[in-house]
Amino acid sequence: MRRFTALALAAAPLVLTATAVPAQAQTLKPADPTRAAFTLDAEVQDGGQQVVSLTIDARGLGINPRSLSDDAFSVRASGTSPDPSVPGPVLGTFEDVERPVADVRLERGGKLVIDLEDGFGTPGASTLGYSLGAGRNVELDLEYTVTQVKPLTARGVTDFRFAALEQTRVVDEEVEAFAPGEANGLAYRLFSPRERGKRPLVVWLHGGGEGGREGSYGNDLVLQANRGALGFATKEAQKAFGGAYVLAPQAPDFWLNDDARGYSAQLKGLIDEVVASHRVDTDRIYVVGASNGGYMTAQLVADNPGFFAADVPIAAVRQYGEKLVLTDAEVAAMSGTPTWVVHAENDETVPFEPNGKYIAEHVDGALLSAYPDVTYDGITYDGHWSWVYVGRNDPATADGTHIWQWMAAQSL
Repeated sequence: MRRFTALALAAAPLVLTATAVPAQAQTLKPADPTRAAFTLDAEVQDGGQQVVSLTIDARGLGINPRSLSDDAFSVRASGTSPDPSVPGPVLGTFEDVERPVADVRLERGGKLVIDLEDGFGTPGASTLGYSLGAGRNVELDLEYTVTQVKPLTARGVTDFRFAALEQTRVVDEEVEAFAPGEANGLAYRLFSPRERGKRPLVVWLHGGGEGGREGSYGNDLVLQANRGALGFATKEAQKAFGGAYVLAPQAPDFWLNDDARGYSAQLKGLIDEVVASHRVDTDRIYVVGASNGGYMTAQLVADNPGFFAADVPIAAVRQYGEKLVLTDAEVAAMSGTPTWVVHAENDETVPFEPNGKYIAEHVDGALLSAYPDVTYDGITYDGHWSWVYVGRNDPATADGTHIWQWMAAQSL
C-alpha cells in the first residue's frame, strides 16, 4: 500500500501582489490558522500513471479566484521505493524534485486545484518505479510539499495563507471506475457499463511488468502502467461496443509461467465466473493482451476454440529465448477465431518476425498492424510498447475500420 505523510506547509515570506486592495479588507489574524487537506490527482498516460494536479479542500473559505496566480504556490515531490524487500535497484525513484505549476484555479464546491506540468519524461511526475530485480512495476511512496509563496484573498480578507496542508491519497477516476475482485484464485479489476441488458466483455491481459510478486498482489498495476484496459472503458470505446464490461485480471507472477501454474485454465474459470455473475453477451467475449499477455491471449484462444468472438495479441511472445511457448499447432488452432495482431517492427524485447509476424502469417485470415516504431502524438516510445496504439484505437484496416469497431462487429 502507498504511504502518505501529513505535511506541514513550509514557511515562506509572503509578498503582496500589485493588485489594488479594497479599503474594507482586513488581514487574517495570526491566531486564526487554517489547515486543509489535498489529494494527488493522477492520470494514466501512454507512458504510465502520473500526478497531474493537486486538489486542496478549501470549502467554506470563500477564496477569491481573482487572487489566484500560477506562482501562488510551489510544489516539490519525492517518490521512494515502498518496501526495502523489493529487489533493487528500483528505477524511477526521485527525491525533492520541483514540480512546476502550470495553473492555479478554483472549481465549484471550493476545490482549489494546482495543475502541474506533466507528460512523458517529466521529472518527479510518475507514480510508478520499476524493480530490475523483480522485473515488475512498483507503486512509489509519494510525498508532496506545497509552499504558499503569495497571499490570497478569502471572504474580503487579504494576506490569507494556509497554516498547514495535509496530503491524503492518490485519486484517479478512470482507475477507480474498475471495481476490485477475486475469483478462481486470481485478483482482477472490472469495469461495468451503464447500459442495461446483456453486454459484451473485453478481457485485458497485462504484460510482465504488471504481474504480482512475492509479498505483493495488489492489482492496481494492471490499470496504472498503460492505457490498455482503460482505453476500452472510455466513452469512445463504450460507444463503439454499445457498452461493454472490461475485465483486467492479474497474474500472481508471469502469464508465461502457464506450464507450472496452469494460468490458461485458471483464466477461463475466472471468465466463466464473471459471466455467471454479470449480464454478459456470451457471443461477444473478446480477449486482448500485451507482451506476456499477448502470449496468454493466443494461448487462451488455442485452448478454447469457439469461445472468443475475436482476439488481439499485441507484441505477443511466441518464442521466449530459445523456447517456443506457443507451438505451431497452438498457433494454427487460433485460425477459427478472428485475430488482429499488433506489433512494432523495431521491438527489441519481443522481436517482430519470430513472434507477431509469425502468428499473423500462420493464423488464417489474421489482420496485422506492423508499425515501424511506437510513435504517438509526437512522442516516440520504446519499440515494445505497441499497446499504446491499441489503447488509442489507432490500428485500422485499409477501408478505415479501426480496431475497436472491428472487434465490436465480431460475434459468434
